[in-house]
Amino acid sequence: MSYSFSFIFSLFFLFFSLFSGQTLAQTAKQGILLVTFGSSYQQAEKAYELIDQKVKKAFPRTPVYWAYTSKKIRNKLAKEGKQIDSPPLALAKMLEQGFSEVVVQSLHVIPGEEFDYLKQVVNSFAHLPKGFKKISLGKPLLYSSKDVKEVVKKLYPVLPKLNKEEAFLFMGHGTEHPADVYYAGLNYWLQNKDKRLFLATVEGSIELEDILPDLRKNKIKRIYLMPFMSVAGDHAHNDLAGKEEDSWASTLTKLGFECVPYLKGLGEIESVVDIWVKHLQQAYKELDN
Repeated sequence: MSYSFSFIFSLFFLFFSLFSGQTLAQTAKQGILLVTFGSSYQQAEKAYELIDQKVKKAFPRTPVYWAYTSKKIRNKLAKEGKQIDSPPLALAKMLEQGFSEVVVQSLHVIPGEEFDYLKQVVNSFAHLPKGFKKISLGKPLLYSSKDVKEVVKKLYPVLPKLNKEEAFLFMGHGTEHPADVYYAGLNYWLQNKDKRLFLATVEGSIELEDILPDLRKNKIKRIYLMPFMSVAGDHAHNDLAGKEEDSWASTLTKLGFECVPYLKGLGEIESVVDIWVKHLQQAYKELDN
């Protein structure tokens, strides 16, 4: 995935602002930038609104901004009249507005390609002359083994209660990035919590067919389908619960399972959002060091 054009453009915008001779408006000292992949689905707004509310409640005196890492999503929304900045452009604007200390919080699920890109952006801004005095980066949802266990612990109580013939199947995104291993760890702890909890990925190493033997072994008849993603977007509505022949719902139905879509993003679950907020609080403390 290439971010070179938008990244270079944003840095050009920043340097122009810094050396144009204009006095920067001092609107605030500290600020927060929330960064997610992005989605054009209206349901995603529920997740983003909840996250925004939780963050503003935790930091009532700190301005909060948003950025999307997906250029495709940003362009699509722009055609609809909704302008969302890339992370470099959002930070450039914050610097121009006089912010001296900024926390960038990743709202990604794993520390994969998108998070690596975000680290690169933050590191670049950290070394700019006349840039931010301090800038820190908050970790994604799953970063440590403790995070994985905590997510399972927070998630389990909000799921439908299952009988012995029912199972819950999460769809993770998956990636070719080494961070794909997080899904294996997550699947382990889900199974450790309840043998009727399963996870597979749409683009990772754990495929749907890998869990079919266990579904049959446990004599499962009904399967609840939920995305293990920050929002219930394209993958959730199409790859997971869509009517296309190759969707998970269609595939499992053909195999004799009854499928019940449970299309709720992780960002719609307060107890899970609290983990992102905790990571933000930890990153915020770094500004004091």
